[in-house]
Amino acid sequence: MANKEHPLLLAPEIFRSFPGLVAVQSSRKGGVSAPPFDSLNLGLNTDDDPANVKENHRRLCSRLGIPVESLILTRQVHGTEVCRIHRPGHVEGFDALITDAPGIYLAIGTADCYPVLIHDPEHRASGAVHAGWQGTVGQIVIKTLRAMAKEFGTRPDACTAWVGTGISGENYEIGAEIAGRFDERYLKPSPGGETKSLLDLSAANRDQLLEAGVPACQIECSPLCSSGDRDLFFSYRRDHGRTGRMLSIIGVRACR
Repeated sequence: MANKEHPLLLAPEIFRSFPGLVAVQSSRKGGVSAPPFDSLNLGLNTDDDPANVKENHRRLCSRLGIPVESLILTRQVHGTEVCRIHRPGHVEGFDALITDAPGIYLAIGTADCYPVLIHDPEHRASGAVHAGWQGTVGQIVIKTLRAMAKEFGTRPDACTAWVGTGISGENYEIGAEIAGRFDERYLKPSPGGETKSLLDLSAANRDQLLEAGVPACQIECSPLCSSGDRDLFFSYRRDHGRTGRMLSIIGVRACR
């Protein structure tokens, strides 16, 4: 895991033993965008100059040693649809991507929602999930693992997974309508009043991984917070919607 002394990319420790696997989450550091998108804004759906976003994509891929053309991006809609990817490019309306094709890198954009990265070393397959509260309620992590099982023969107990950086339970205040959709174990009282709660989406998604059959020892969760760690991350809620996006990327390098 990257730390505050080396914040350009977060590289989960849980994936380090897999040769050829690329799995990272970007921070907001190391790009060319001006405030309020400073500086490594990777979101195409922001008001940033598209030329800056394009250069930021180039810089990120250069650090990873992968072609920018090898990314697969999706227009996320806070749903639970899973798309199997055969080639890089762009897809519409999916919040989870899966592939077993080498040299393709799945990319999920976030600025408070949680990225979940999954690797199946037996089939050299990967999954990338965008899990906000809607996707979490819809069990998108479980649906992604089911899709990987159907498409690739993935066994969840052989998988390794990372719940990346999103808005932490200490900072994610929600109203009663959303709180009513979650088990009480993910909720705490909020200082904001009796009708408000604090929601731990990281724990909810970790538990979905466990429920799907991924062993606890093969799951890592980021200890950081997109809202609280202002110097490292964009936060849609903290910045009132005018902010950039991080990318979480996973894929297996093609053999040379």
